[in-house]
Amino acid sequence: MTTTSPSTSGLRGTPVVPGVAAGPALLVRGEVSPDAIARFGDGGFADDDAAMAAFDDAVTAVADTFTRKADKATGPAAEVLTASAGLARDKGLRGAVAKNVASGSPLVSAVDAAVEQFVSIFTNMGGLMAERVTDLEDIERRVVAHLVGEPEPGVPTPQEPSVLVAEDLAPSDTSGLDPELITALVTERGGATSHTAIIARQLGIPCVVGVAGVTEVEAGTFLVVDGETGEVELGADPDEAAGRVAASREARAALADWSGPAETSDGTPIKLLANVADGPSARHASEEPVQGVGLFRTELCFLSATEEPSAEEQGEIYGQVLDAFGEGQYVVIRTLDAGSDKPIAFATMPGEENPALGVRGLRLSFGNPGLMDRQLDGIKLASEASGTETWVMAPMVATVAEASEFAEKVRSRGLKPGVMVEIPSAALLAHRMLEVVDFLSIGTNDLTQYTMAADRMATDLAHLTDPWQPAVLQLIAITAEAGKQTGKPVGVCGEAAADPMLACALVGMGITSLSMAARAVRPVGAQLSRVSMDTCEAAAEAALGASDPMAARDAVRALLNG
Repeated sequence: MTTTSPSTSGLRGTPVVPGVAAGPALLVRGEVSPDAIARFGDGGFADDDAAMAAFDDAVTAVADTFTRKADKATGPAAEVLTASAGLARDKGLRGAVAKNVASGSPLVSAVDAAVEQFVSIFTNMGGLMAERVTDLEDIERRVVAHLVGEPEPGVPTPQEPSVLVAEDLAPSDTSGLDPELITALVTERGGATSHTAIIARQLGIPCVVGVAGVTEVEAGTFLVVDGETGEVELGADPDEAAGRVAASREARAALADWSGPAETSDGTPIKLLANVADGPSARHASEEPVQGVGLFRTELCFLSATEEPSAEEQGEIYGQVLDAFGEGQYVVIRTLDAGSDKPIAFATMPGEENPALGVRGLRLSFGNPGLMDRQLDGIKLASEASGTETWVMAPMVATVAEASEFAEKVRSRGLKPGVMVEIPSAALLAHRMLEVVDFLSIGTNDLTQYTMAADRMATDLAHLTDPWQPAVLQLIAITAEAGKQTGKPVGVCGEAAADPMLACALVGMGITSLSMAARAVRPVGAQLSRVSMDTCEAAAEAALGASDPMAARDAVRALLNG
């Protein structure tokens, strides 16, 4: 465990990307200049139509910026940037702005009030929708900047390698970061599953989130960030820090050189799989030492679609992912997880008060069974055309009856059925679930949120939205034990799978596969290759017996480093 000398002081948050990094604090101040807003005044528009035309031009510029960045990005970064572009163009947001303008509000004030209205709505919805608050506030700043004639706010370009410090970071800020200039990310808000954490993992930048008080640090303060312990040291000796950073880089480089096979040091095989969103991300993932795909998020292919594609059209889309993999590999396709923070025009139920607990995932097919039937038909067509082994799982399954009905539909098409374990009831009933399906896949992001009854973006609750929480680990252990007793595979496909230390504990519980962002595969595989199955089981016991997430991390770290 990292310690600080008497001359240093430190802060601590939730570690999300391991590694030690150091550098001067580069503070992000994302607000538009008040002087520029004051000079703009009411804009001097001839009428309401002219004001809304200016708003439309600004929105188009902002959305186009997101789209250009998405085109240059891959994986989760591209996904969230594309979603932000859609949010900027949202008709409901425009309607709220127009209503405020018609009521006599100056355009900037109208935009502020409209955004505040939607921030309140998203916050009250909770769950995954609350994650969009940071994105929405980022959109407001960028739109206002265009209106008043200032450059879009964002991350300043550092003059030397620096530690980026912010209250929170929007996807547009994190997706384009240069790892050579930004050595680490530290935010005051956010949790282990926030957009900042997800994109930091993709970039491989050490990251600690939920660090209370970090934005009060003066710009230029020398910081040492430990992405394994969650500690942020202020005032450390730069020469001493340089040695620690070099050792960390050397260790990470060694992990990055791992190329398989995926097994413990005593030969216990573990399937390492990739999470993908489309054909390009699947082709990128196939270049890594993976045995296939553990999570194909099909809903991300249709975020901008206004009408449901036919089974044949869907088959062509799914085929791009299946064609990237061949003999000895398999692809797990998740049926539409639409709803909540991933609204799809042809599927999502409108007007829900709490969509995170509403009609999302499998529940969409209850009132529209054709939606599921056509997707399964499309998957069947793609599987037959590619010849790649295809497994299919449903999200948001709460009861054994739901699992059984889904499995029957999947088997009738010659495919292998499974379900996601995201709802605590599914974990508690895992033994009975495996009586009717062939495999389970644990989505730790949602399982953590629903188990702890805590919004994933609630800063004050970040300690609860941590997959190392004892209650979450207990549910994972219950599910894994059900797999061991029935001889059926149980995987993890949430962000927890990308944590090398936690991966050891998960394998020790009996998890048979780990699916993650492609960039995380090598570090996880390398860590597993260095420990025996007995050590993994001891890590599981240590994590399950800990009193809180930090204690669990410390216990497992001590065991693995012992």
